[in-house]
Amino acid sequence: NAANVAGVSLEECIRQMDAAGIRRGFLVSTKCGPKGPASTYHLPVRLVAEAVQKYPERFSGLAGIDPTEGMAGVREFAKAITEYGFVGAHLYPQWFELAPDHAKYYPFYAKAIELDVPVLMHIGQSMVYAPDYPCRSVGRPITLDAVACDLPELRIVASHIGIPWHDEMIAMAWKHKNIYIGSDAHSPKYWPASFIHYLNTYGQDKVMFGTDYPLLDFDRCMNEIKALNLRPEVLPKFLRDNAARVYKLKI
Repeated sequence: NAANVAGVSLEECIRQMDAAGIRRGFLVSTKCGPKGPASTYHLPVRLVAEAVQKYPERFSGLAGIDPTEGMAGVREFAKAITEYGFVGAHLYPQWFELAPDHAKYYPFYAKAIELDVPVLMHIGQSMVYAPDYPCRSVGRPITLDAVACDLPELRIVASHIGIPWHDEMIAMAWKHKNIYIGSDAHSPKYWPASFIHYLNTYGQDKVMFGTDYPLLDFDRCMNEIKALNLRPEVLPKFLRDNAARVYKLKI
């Protein structure tokens, strides 16, 4: 809608978070594809850093990864963590049409291990982000298998539930201790039954809440999650504790 195109102020975002009972959110210095094409963009790290510094109790930063930038990108990522206090990395494999197990990501993965921060990445079906920039769906959950085997110290958060390959995503999170699932970008009332079962039972320590705001409103997500009637012991893990543990947040 027009409001989303124009953007939302930090203060308005916090107001909406408060209304939904959300204490902290992640802000991403997004890197949507390599620089050059009209439909791709990089959000400057400094913009996110300034927002986090203004409201350190409400926001944490995630540093976007562009695998085409090589070691210059690795150094920028490291600076975001060590100088700006970001708490992890963020990756869109589809925007680069490079699956998560591609060699170009490994220098970033190694640096994430060295800095002891997780890498959040979009896993699941690629969208046609713009008519002039269609992207292949390279984010199959099974591609995380090699990464987790090669780098068992790397904490991987696979966002977007892995849909439509959600059962494959569950299998990867079940197999590997270092793979977690983010629930963002899909309305809770439409979550696959197998994912809800996983979240509510043997996967209760491996799934964390997210919205992909402004794609989904905070209040809508919280209301739909309440309607799922998850087990009482699952809710605090899903909504707070799992993310706090994986990202080593003091909240």
